[in-house]
Amino acid sequence: MTRIDQVAMVDEVAEVIVEADGGSRGNPGPAGYGAVVKALDGSVLAERRGFLGKTTNNVAEYQGLLAGLRAAATLGASTVRVRLDSKLVVEQMCGRWKIKNEQLRPLAIEARNLATRFATLSYEWIPRKRNADADRLANEAMDGEPDLTDPPELFAAAESAESVGVTESSGVAESSGAAGSSASAEPAEQQALFTEVPAGVTTNPPANWTGATGEPTRMLLLRHGQTERSVARKYSGRDDVPLTEVGAKQALLAGERLATMDGVANAPVISSPLERATQTANAVVRAIDGTLAVHDGLVETDFGAWEGLTFPDAAARDPEVHRRWLADSSVVIPGGESFDQVLRRVKDTADELIETYRGRTIVVVSHVTPIKQLIRLGLSAGPELLYRLHLDLAALSIVEFYPDGNASVRLVNDSSHLGS
Repeated sequence: MTRIDQVAMVDEVAEVIVEADGGSRGNPGPAGYGAVVKALDGSVLAERRGFLGKTTNNVAEYQGLLAGLRAAATLGASTVRVRLDSKLVVEQMCGRWKIKNEQLRPLAIEARNLATRFATLSYEWIPRKRNADADRLANEAMDGEPDLTDPPELFAAAESAESVGVTESSGVAESSGAAGSSASAEPAEQQALFTEVPAGVTTNPPANWTGATGEPTRMLLLRHGQTERSVARKYSGRDDVPLTEVGAKQALLAGERLATMDGVANAPVISSPLERATQTANAVVRAIDGTLAVHDGLVETDFGAWEGLTFPDAAARDPEVHRRWLADSSVVIPGGESFDQVLRRVKDTADELIETYRGRTIVVVSHVTPIKQLIRLGLSAGPELLYRLHLDLAALSIVEFYPDGNASVRLVNDSSHLGS
């Protein structure tokens, strides 16, 4: 007997747990979702899985949620505890994060429509290891196993927004931690969850007009948070200085920002080996449920004899070299390296990352000079960029590198997530 057959035979249950997941091999790539409905004692009441074709991780996560909610409604549940390992979906469904991606908006609306079928609905984020059943089902779908979906005759009413009387301006489910109840938001409040795309503005990638071809390797470039050296405006290269409390908070805010972005969930995070970078990277890994790798090629410039000195102190120590260094990227810092040397190792690192993570989204956590060099590579610009571009602490930039050698810089020095 299949799970589909079993659903029609299960008595109505008052309270259930829905665990859901989704994944994409390539992001976007072949994608699938999985969902399991459990009784409070952990016994399985229903399982769902489905193949989605080519789409993103976030779309697949939402489809897993929808499948789980439909199954819970079919079972006649009145109280539903939803557990997901996608922080993005949890925060958006609780109304705390705006839904900016146009692909996700209709899915979120459908989920809110389904929420009205239950007396109580709560959302809880859980680590991936606690979501193994739904993850298994999603992978089975991607591996070609037959779909397990709700029989249409058992759930026809749930497919229509009119049948439950919900529109885009009502029915927001909210939750705090592991528990919460469904609630409705005022229309203006609900509308604030969405960001409209202005008329005439395209959301298609710039490849459409640059001539770039193929799937780009998308690098989200994040500078580390504040350190005592940055507060004192001292050269900070290879010395291993940690983040301040402010820097640690900046890292958390940056991680929260990245977790809202499409295609970033579970992404690889590649960091400079220095502590201030790895601390920042670990905050991001926790926020997006990613994986961490360290690459020596992302380390900051070796400032040699100027390490730990202020700008005036370095200028006083080596006035002629310092003056030329500010205008010539080939000048080597006493006991250190030149910007041209940094460019060569960053170029080698970028080539390696593009080859390793071809067509994927990755987060790169590094320092001022390596990030500037990556942006320079994306723009195919000269060394003048190094002296004219400012990068704030914990600021985000985005460069896409295409397999045909083209590149597109999508964002530079965005620190809006840090507030005023």
